Amino acid sequence: MEKFGFGLMRLPVVNGNYSEIDIPRMTEMVDAFLEAGGTYFDTAYPYHGGNSEKAFREAVVKRYPRERFTITDKMPVYMVQKTEQMQGIFEEQLNRCGVEYFDARVIIGLS
Repeated sequence: MEKFGFGLMRLPVVNGNYSEIDIPRMTEMVDAFLEAGGTYFDTAYPYHGGNSEKAFREAVVKRYPRERFTITDKMPVYMVQKTEQMQGIFEEQLNRCGVEYFDARVIIGLS
């Protein structure tokens, strides 16, 4: 199972609202994923209107020890006007996810 990841881009939502994630349903999915041996989660700053990272914190970080999972987040360079903004976004991502570090970081931009 270590080759599979849990993407946090298309999570279950409430009443069709893309920004309102169904945390109880997501929690069930996370539990099944971890129980099956999965450990890798992937999110990005803009997913679900910025709420994907927060949902990850609720469903995973608050319920499992840090050594039980790995997390990758993406820096949305297409949203950055000045290089100095990147540090603030990075710190916001850490805070939203509720972690002290990411296991990997990816820079996403326009092609």
